[in-house]
Amino acid sequence: MGFSRTGSLLEDAIHARVEPAVRALGFRPRVIGYLGYGTTDAARVLARVLLSRPSRSAPNLPAPIDKASRGWRNFMTVHAADLPVKIQVGDALVTAHTNRNGYLDVEFTGHGLPPGRHSAYLQTPEGKVSRADVEIIGDDQRIGLVSDIDDTILITMLPRPLLAFWNSFVRHTSTRKPVPHMAELYTAMRVRRPDLPVFYLSTGAWNTFSVLRRFLAKNGFPDGPLLLTDWGPTQTGWFRSGQEHKRTMLRRLRTRFPHVKWILIGDDGQHDPQIYGEFAAEFPDDVLLIGIRQLTAAQQVLAHGTPDTGPGDRSHPEVCEDEMSAPVDVVTGPDGRALATQILPVLEEHSRPVS
Repeated sequence: MGFSRTGSLLEDAIHARVEPAVRALGFRPRVIGYLGYGTTDAARVLARVLLSRPSRSAPNLPAPIDKASRGWRNFMTVHAADLPVKIQVGDALVTAHTNRNGYLDVEFTGHGLPPGRHSAYLQTPEGKVSRADVEIIGDDQRIGLVSDIDDTILITMLPRPLLAFWNSFVRHTSTRKPVPHMAELYTAMRVRRPDLPVFYLSTGAWNTFSVLRRFLAKNGFPDGPLLLTDWGPTQTGWFRSGQEHKRTMLRRLRTRFPHVKWILIGDDGQHDPQIYGEFAAEFPDDVLLIGIRQLTAAQQVLAHGTPDTGPGDRSHPEVCEDEMSAPVDVVTGPDGRALATQILPVLEEHSRPVS
């Protein structure tokens, strides 16, 4: 047995003891529905099944945006592994099993749904039905937005080794502050293209889904699917790679929406310029624009230990251009207002009817 598998085996062994114990206390499966997405041909349904005490409220619905708590409460959960769940999306009906961490990630074909927001219905063996929304994107959509979260739309101001721990476990969920004018930028983009699909791609854990949805709603960001990850150990290592998660999700979006050109927005605090640049180099016809929010000197010190990215740093915006084999516009700015002056004209140009 390799050392890399020790974490997942230990996690499974602990869960094998905890799940029967909490079930004996009366805990029952509860579906947490995430926001999925798809086309008129196929859809992706995302959810997780946790064990909790029976409640009269509708637990699968997002909590009110003014309801806040310490972040660690989102992680004090017990999931239901290998649980059969019936899922219906439009005309499609399947039975899927949760994975070892309680997640459902199911692709559907033949659902027959038109573009717009729809609901998938999930039924546990106990008969309880919950809902997970799905955003169906029309085949005529030609432009989409992918946005990072931490330091792109949400101010962190923490050293990177502490960032994930503090934001997820300690910080009060109502104290998260948005990057100035980024919500206005995304709203202006939606005004110019009301059907613009917006995806939030982050290395954050799925446990923070409800917290992030409340942050987006409270601060005026357009709603859209969150593409998060599971922090638990895998069969190949103790921790998942955040960079690989982003690379995989970008490729998955490209495969699902081959007719869409993407606006990719991130920050120069870590690896966004490199990841976006690599993607644009491999698929130059699928990227309309790359926008990089420039961190302040203080934020760069926390991210790197130095007040600037420097020419040798793989997070420097110039890395985008270095990685690319074909010209794709790369714009930079310290906030949403500065980025808007460069991004909105490009969006308007590509939104004009072809004569």
